[in-house]
Amino acid sequence: MDEVGQVLSEPNQMNHDETGPPPGQGVALPEGLRSLRVAGRTLLPIVQGGMGVGVSAHRLAGSVAALGAVGTLSSVDLRRHHPDLMAATRDARVGPEAKARINAANLVALRREIAAARLLAGGKGLLAVNAMRAVESYAPSVRTALEAGIDAVVVGAGLPLDLPDLAREYPEVALIPILSDARGVALVLKKWERKQRVPGAIVLEHPMWAGGHLGAAQLADLADPRFDFETVIPQALAALRSAGLEGRVPLIAAGGIRCFEDVQRVQALGADAVQLGTPFVATEECDAHPAFKRVLAEARDEDLVTFTSVAGLPARAVRTPWLNNYLKVEARLMASAHRKPRCTLAFDCLAQCGLRDGTPGWGQFCIDTQLAAALRGDVAKGLFFSGRGALPFGSRIVPVRALMQRLLTPGMAPEASTSQAPGGQPTPAMAGAASTALAWA
Repeated sequence: MDEVGQVLSEPNQMNHDETGPPPGQGVALPEGLRSLRVAGRTLLPIVQGGMGVGVSAHRLAGSVAALGAVGTLSSVDLRRHHPDLMAATRDARVGPEAKARINAANLVALRREIAAARLLAGGKGLLAVNAMRAVESYAPSVRTALEAGIDAVVVGAGLPLDLPDLAREYPEVALIPILSDARGVALVLKKWERKQRVPGAIVLEHPMWAGGHLGAAQLADLADPRFDFETVIPQALAALRSAGLEGRVPLIAAGGIRCFEDVQRVQALGADAVQLGTPFVATEECDAHPAFKRVLAEARDEDLVTFTSVAGLPARAVRTPWLNNYLKVEARLMASAHRKPRCTLAFDCLAQCGLRDGTPGWGQFCIDTQLAAALRGDVAKGLFFSGRGALPFGSRIVPVRALMQRLLTPGMAPEASTSQAPGGQPTPAMAGAASTALAWA
């Protein structure tokens, strides 16, 4: 067993591949692009976005960092990659004891994943942990990542106004909020100034292009021009100047980035780097099931749908059988929403949950159940978050190194997908899945 496998098997083993590719010597930065400077390190201007549940774990994040870029682990429900931790929590029912066991198992998994990613990175690049502000275990996850020696903490799905408090004893760690407009940037700068903390960088996510939970208050806001990079990047730079932070806080543009020219375009607007999620799913090193990768690689923009998540936020995903069935009855479920006596899975993954709390207008499904189904490759029952835009290699699954080189090579247009069905028919990965009743019905 190699060193990564030993870390992951203490005290037991993982249920996914324990090794990644050799770190290599990184990928060269071409002329015409600027490097990214975060936490005292000079990096390629590429950030791999955090994706849960379990989609970006140690293998993907470590492999990206090994090439000199930013690799990001998602902190959400990582126990699902560890058979011993799943076995230890399988009989957890309801109540405080069950919740404590599940949360503790996830923190153990987070420590293991960070250690394994660090070994794969080999001291190169930068490793980050993404913690959703909306999840109930947000604060414990941030503290655990900091204690485990993570280089950066990235927080989205809510304003992380308390992040400097959680990281007070770790001044060297880069704290990176994910925001979408200049108002959010100004607010975070103002609140964090009072706590004597400067963001290590700021991610500016365009909700019209990104996948997963989106940085807009409601679905009707997704196309608001205030989110356009041509608007928000100059406005964010102006906010930094007003705060006396010009040149000190890198801006990272996220959403729809697919090629060298996209990176060059946002850098010309004043951004320092880009963040991508969906293209990294279609890599050999991604920690998700092969079927998960195929769903995203074969999906076209017309296969995607936006809806309101159980977290109360707009979200974008592939219209697979479960989501298609859910959307057919969404209005009826929302109309009859009511507070439940307890969380479906006992551990209250979200601080505010539309299903558990009966919140009007919020999603009415168990998000952890559907994301876990996607992670294990269940195309019929899974929820598959995805961003818009043709992937660089079409429907092919490629090594991380190939994706990085494509993003940093001029004149490389995205490949056409050879697996997309003509005439608006479902792609093979979706068409081959039998329709199913809703998981909670």
